[in-house]
Amino acid sequence: MQLESGQVVQRLKQLFDENFERFGELGAAVSVWQNGKPIADLYDGFCDAGREKPWTPDTVVLVWSATKGIGSACVLHALQQRKIELNRSVAEFWPEFGQAGKDKITVEELLSHQTGLCALDQRVDVLDYGGVIRALEAQAPLWPPGRAHGYHARTFGFLLDELMRRIAGKTLSDYWQENFARPLELDFWIGLPEKENSRAATIYAAKSGKPPEPAQFYRDLVTPGTLSRKTFTSPYGLNVISKMNDPHIRAQPIVSFGGIGSASALAKFYSMLASGGELDGQSFFSQETIERMTTTLSDGIDRVFQIPTAFSAGFMKDSRDATRRMFGPSSRSFGHPGAGGAHAFADPENKIAFAYVMNQMEQSVLPNEKSLRLVDAIYDLL
Repeated sequence: MQLESGQVVQRLKQLFDENFERFGELGAAVSVWQNGKPIADLYDGFCDAGREKPWTPDTVVLVWSATKGIGSACVLHALQQRKIELNRSVAEFWPEFGQAGKDKITVEELLSHQTGLCALDQRVDVLDYGGVIRALEAQAPLWPPGRAHGYHARTFGFLLDELMRRIAGKTLSDYWQENFARPLELDFWIGLPEKENSRAATIYAAKSGKPPEPAQFYRDLVTPGTLSRKTFTSPYGLNVISKMNDPHIRAQPIVSFGGIGSASALAKFYSMLASGGELDGQSFFSQETIERMTTTLSDGIDRVFQIPTAFSAGFMKDSRDATRRMFGPSSRSFGHPGAGGAHAFADPENKIAFAYVMNQMEQSVLPNEKSLRLVDAIYDLL
């Protein structure tokens, strides 16, 4: 079914305006594509709490873990280009990874958060790339790999980046720019160039309020010694939100949570994925690789989130037991949210792509109603 642009814009604008009027949004943008074409691009609000700098079509903003979807796509592309199957062991390409009983962990298990490497025993700084990699190499899995899954909030990006370096001989950030950002003219960086800083919105920590669900996860998140706490604080550093506005930090290529870009760039990229890996006459992914993105590899109670989650090869999916769908009604949809409210996904069944970005964070790691109401409205119009 084809969405009608005028209808989508009219319906989304009403809900988008409510996000500011009723739900405390400061600055935000939403972008919807279908069949490789933009259907709706809305933006409003301000880049700063002083409300002096309006949000414009050129505004870029930190999207936190929505970066993980970009990173995963890059790794899948590198694997595709070298005809590497997901059942190969990570240690084949990264021998030092095989320490501490990790020699049989597969690329598939790494991409679907099944390695048991969500937290580190060693205390190492998130900005010390080499130190984090050595800690990951020495780390014993926290559960038998392949037997369970748990969200690798911080370590996941380092696992992706080092695998990319071993396979393609370059950083994931560089691979993204060379293979996707520049060919598709995408306003998105993992490591923001200094000259782009003036366009970046300031990100603000969530205001205190009623803790979100799942309650136990958010209690554990602030309780020392819990797996959830360890996962979100190792490697340590950059836990104070305001530090992420430092131009020096913005310039760091942090694959787990450092991507900065626009809603339209995210939606355009996911539109390419939703359109069979092709856009603007350029082909990026084979159908086989798109299937890797859509096919669920892990599903069930997440060891970290303590609720049902699901992952394909690097992307989040709706769990079969989810109480609230994040990616629309199609079981083929996949994407990745970011802390505080950012959200992006592809729906290959309906060839729809969606992205929502904002700078006033909410107390949630998973998508909240500000974006999910918009998703529901889009599908109501199909």
